[in-house]
Amino acid sequence: MTKLLMRALAGETLAVPPIWMMRQAGRYLPEYRATRAQAGDFLKLCYNSDLAAEVTLQPIRRYGFDAAILFADILLLPQALGADLWFETGEGPRLSTITGPEGLRALKGKDDIHDTLAPIYETVRILARELPKETALIGFAGAPWTVATYMIAGRGTPDQGPAHGLKAADRATFSALIDRITEATVEYLSMQILAGAETVKLFDSWAGSLKGQDFEDFAVAPAQKIILALKARHPGVPIIAFPREAAAGYVGFAKKTGADCVAVDNSVSPEWAAAEVQADGCVQGNLAPEHMVTGGQALVEATRRVVDAFAKGPHIFNLGHGITPDADPDNVQLMIDTVRSGH
Repeated sequence: MTKLLMRALAGETLAVPPIWMMRQAGRYLPEYRATRAQAGDFLKLCYNSDLAAEVTLQPIRRYGFDAAILFADILLLPQALGADLWFETGEGPRLSTITGPEGLRALKGKDDIHDTLAPIYETVRILARELPKETALIGFAGAPWTVATYMIAGRGTPDQGPAHGLKAADRATFSALIDRITEATVEYLSMQILAGAETVKLFDSWAGSLKGQDFEDFAVAPAQKIILALKARHPGVPIIAFPREAAAGYVGFAKKTGADCVAVDNSVSPEWAAAEVQADGCVQGNLAPEHMVTGGQALVEATRRVVDAFAKGPHIFNLGHGITPDADPDNVQLMIDTVRSGH
């Protein structure tokens, strides 16, 4: 019996869509908070293979999701490339910055990342052994543009201004950084697949701030390069792309990049995404994450709307963005029950 997630990724329309949830292993779960406290801090948790596998498994035990996604962070790759990375409590990640050619020259090559990332591959191997046989294992990485925004600014920014600034002022250095991240991402995801990931997802969280030709050059083109390279090495491994807030850029994204599934955020309606994006294949999404906080009948109705909108084609049920730390675990169960009840 092929796993439900893999059937949807292969283009099958299922009576009940497979379900998983971005950030499903996270701060909304008390068991996650306990394990993170045991690890000491977020980065130690990411690099402790046994504990990272444990937090990946926690939502599977609790909810029986159809897929588990590797617990890691998109900024581990820049760290493996030589950037300094640390997390400020309550504020999020901080990195050393790349502002010109000298910062680019200081980075390691794509083949020198694996010593740093070896614990991540071990986490994947543990999960491949320990997950229930019906649960698919998803690996992931950040897309080059999104990773570059952090490497240039040294932190998350509301408008990705520093990255846009470098792109305008020194497009050669900016493009070279995108290329370096692209090459390293191929190696990173390839190693996750070799370790046991059955599919991988490319998170372009800030794709929506790229406009016009920049979207084609720095969201579409790197995704296409990564997907083509991975498919050449690992034929048959499906790939999910998430160019968040791409709006009209979602249309044709699968065809342009070779992605097997396009995840859509909740700034577009499920009906629009079904008409414009699902026409090309599998779609993942797109319940608004705030329903995991507020719950109630509105959650039930919104969940049914998503399921109904995508019912005529291949669909993976998910949120439009990651679940937030203030979410109620009981609302997650209500969402799952609503999807699986079929009405």
